[in-house]
Amino acid sequence: MVPKSKVYEKAYAFAIRIVKAYQFLNITHKENVLSKQLLRCGTSIGANISEANGAISDNEFSAKIGIAYKECLETKYWLQLLKDTGYLEIKIYQSLFGDADEIGRMLFAILKSTRLKPT
Repeated sequence: MVPKSKVYEKAYAFAIRIVKAYQFLNITHKENVLSKQLLRCGTSIGANISEANGAISDNEFSAKIGIAYKECLETKYWLQLLKDTGYLEIKIYQSLFGDADEIGRMLFAILKSTRLKPT
C-alpha cells in the first residue's frame, strides 16, 4: 500500500480526471493522438509520486519527484494545445490546468526542499 500524502491524493484524483478527459476526447471528437499524450503524462505524475514513496534513498526520492514535476509540466502543455486547437472547452481546460498547476507547485516545493536540505 502506498503511503498517502496530499500531493499523492491530488495526483491520483487528477489522473482519474485525465482518464475521463481522454475517454471524452476519443468518443466526442474521435481524437486520439494528442489525448494519448495527455493520458500518458497526466497519469504518470501520480505513478512517479508512488515510486518516490518507495525510494530507498533521498536522491532516488528527489529524482522521482523531479520526474513527476516534469510530467506535470508536459501535461500542462498538452492541455493548452488541446484547448488552443478546439478540442477542450475553456471551462474544462481551466479546471484541469488549475489542478495541474496546483500539483506542480506542490511538487516543486517538495523538490526544492529535498534538493536544498543539508547532507
